[in-house]
Parts: sequence; C-alpha cells; structure tokens
Amino acid sequence: MIYAAIDNFYLTEEQLKNSPSRKDDIDEETETMFRIFGCDLIQEDGILLRLTQVVMATTQVLFQRFYWKMSFARFDAKRVAASCVWLASKLEESPRRAKQVIIVFHQMECRRENLSINPLDIFSKKYADLKVELVRTGRYLLKEMGFICHVEHSHKFISNYLAILGTPSELRQDAWNLANDSLRTTLCLRFKSEVVACGVVYAAARRFGVPLPENPPWWKVFYADKSSIDEVCSVLAHLYSRPKAKYLPVCKEHVSSTTSIKTRDSQTQSQPKEGSLSTPAANSDSDGIKIGSATESGGSKDPSAKQELDKLKGSKKSDDMSKDTLVRGQGVEDPRTKLKQDTRSGTSGERSKESEKEREKQRERDRSKEEERGDLRELLSSRNRGRGRESDRERKQDDADRDRDRVKDKSHRSRDRAKDLGGPLDKPKHHSSLDRDRDYYYSPRDKLISQASGITSSC
Repeated sequence: MIYAAIDNFYLTEEQLKNSPSRKDDIDEETETMFRIFGCDLIQEDGILLRLTQVVMATTQVLFQRFYWKMSFARFDAKRVAASCVWLASKLEESPRRAKQVIIVFHQMECRRENLSINPLDIFSKKYADLKVELVRTGRYLLKEMGFICHVEHSHKFISNYLAILGTPSELRQDAWNLANDSLRTTLCLRFKSEVVACGVVYAAARRFGVPLPENPPWWKVFYADKSSIDEVCSVLAHLYSRPKAKYLPVCKEHVSSTTSIKTRDSQTQSQPKEGSLSTPAANSDSDGIKIGSATESGGSKDPSAKQELDKLKGSKKSDDMSKDTLVRGQGVEDPRTKLKQDTRSGTSGERSKESEKEREKQRERDRSKEEERGDLRELLSSRNRGRGRESDRERKQDDADRDRDRVKDKSHRSRDRAKDLGGPLDKPKHHSSLDRDRDYYYSPRDKLISQASGITSSC
C-alpha cells in the first residue's frame, strides 16, 4: 500500500536495521560504506556535469530512499547513482541528457579502477546496454518510491535559524558544509529537515565556541528536541571518523552490462547441445562408476538395495542399446532423403534465379525513375530561369515608373512654391517641333542675334 504523503519516508532505527540489504547477508558496516560511496560518486559526477548543489542534494536523498526499499545485492550502486542523477536533474528543472550522464560515469569508473580513459562510442553495443540499464533503473526508482519524489532540504532553514539566533557570518558556511555532509548518512531518512538543520547549527556553534540561548531553550522555537539534536551530532562525528569508502562487487543480479553479457555467453557455451550423444554416454559411465562404488561399499548387507541396483543397470543397458541402433541408423543413407535433398536444391536454385530476375527488373525501374526525376529537374530549372528573366523586366519597368513619379513630384513642388511666394506665374508656352529643334541646336549667341533682328523689324 502506497500512501501519497511526504512524510512516508521517515523511518526508525529498527526499520533501518532490518533493511533488505541485511536480509541478503550484508552487514551494517558494508551497507554504510556503500551509502557513503554512492553519495561521493554523485557529488563528483555532479560537479563534472555542472549541476547545482540542490540537484546533487536531491540525488543523494533519492539514493538513500531507494536502498531503504531495495538491497545492494540486487542493484549495483554505480548504476543506481547514475539513474538518480538523471532523475533528479529533471526534478530540479536542470535536465541533463542520458548520453552526458553515461559518458561522465563511464570516465569516472575508469579513473577509479586505474584504467585507460578511452572515449565511449555512442554507436557501440556497450553504450546501448548502459543506456537501457539507466532507463530501467530509473523506472525501478519511480516504482519503488510510488512516484513521490518530493524532497525538502535542511539548507533552506539554516540561514533563517542563524539570522534569528544572531550568530556571526562565519558560522553560516560551516553549517552549510555540515548539511551537505549529512546527506551521506541516513539522517535524511530518520529526521525531518528542521531537526537536521537544528543539529547542524548546534554542531557548528560548538565548533566555533558560539553560545546559544538556553533559557528558554532555543531548539523548542524550531520544533526540535535535545535528544534528536544530540543524535544528529553523534552521527556526523562518526562520519568524520570513518576511512574513505570503497566499492565492493556485492551485486548478484543487476551487475554492470558488460559483465552480465559475458556471463550469459559463457553459460550458453558451457551448456551441451541437444543433439549431442557423447555427453549422455559420459554421464552414464559416471553413473555406472557411482553405482559400482555404492555396491562395493554396501556389500551384502541390504538385498533389496542390490535388486534395485540390478534394475537400474538393466535399464541403462537397454538405453545404451537403443543409442547404438540410432547411431548405426544414422550411418546408412536413405534414398528418400536423397530425393528430398535434390528437390530442395532444385527449388532453391529456381528461387535464386527468380530473385535475380526480380532484382534486375527493380534496378530498371529505379533507373527509369531517376531519368524521369532528372527531366523534371531540368524543366523546373528552365521555368525558374524564365521566371527570373520576367522578374528582371518587371523590376526595370518599376524603376522607370518610379523615376517618372519623382519628376512629376518635383514639378508639382516647384509650382506650389511659386504660388506661396505670390509671384506671377508664366503660362506655359506651346512651342512647335521646329522651335524645339532650333532651341536645341542653336547656341545662346544665335538666339540673341535673332531676338535683336526681331526688335529692329518691329521698329
């Protein structure tokens, strides 16, 4: 039964002691080491993936919650850590691709095992297997947690608590570091984030020698008790006294993809074929040796056992005779089988010829289609060329029309200016074509002479 509540992941010490890993013969020390190793791996890979501290904190909480429901013997810690990073990056709205997560975790695994760091080919079978394992483990995560992935961190309470208590600014960074380290333990499964924040503030204040108000007690304002704060401090002190966590091959079923493939291949090679007759004979010989040894050891103490052994020997002899007849029968060739083989070979030859003819026809069809496509391309290109020429002509015509409109606008503007000035407007003179030609071909001197001659004649 899954309850859709946020507080359904807080456990007691008895529930943590009876975890699934303990049922698979994994002691408390090894389980704690695996939890710390997984959180260290998440922190390092999160830095390489350029994730924020909020994403890495959410990832570590998901990792701790999953191994409360599942055992380290069934799911590999490295694969679960990668799936938690991939899921938490999407929950905190800073997603990373599966390819990026797989490549970073692969490089870190090679570095931890002192292997040569070769780039992982995304088109290889190893990458495909790792991606399938990543997605599959992510589905297990969501299924076991009932799709309730809400996480409330203690970091958001620390700054408020320190501001209310009036502590110095140096205390804030140390309390923040202690809150990050508390995610490597099971404190996020045992206590609420407010209680963890109070314990972290108390531990940082004791380290810097900053007194906190005790009359009235300061922890009651933040809905915590002294016993839980002391437990948080003791767990953090035990964490800093431990050596560096190491990885141990404890997983039985969900091992890494490469090792699982190798084991499957070795199992298939070791299994005997169905049609082989040598293995049963060897088994029968071994059984005969065992039976003989049993009769020798038993002696003549139990006559009923002797009768049963004789029956078994007789049945095995009949089986051997039947196998010999089968082997002899296999040595003789049957003419019917020969005819069947000949007919099969003939039909296969005819089928191959027909398939070749069909292939040739298909090739001819493809050639004709390609020729038709080439003709269509030529037609389209010629049409585009004609359209380009027409467009050029239209552009030239538009340019000419624009020039005419500009000349008309200039003439209208000059007339409007003359009207505004109030001067006499000269009426347009209509000249003949001869006058135009004269004005065009005569020089200004000739014009003056003609005007003078006109004046004298009038006088």
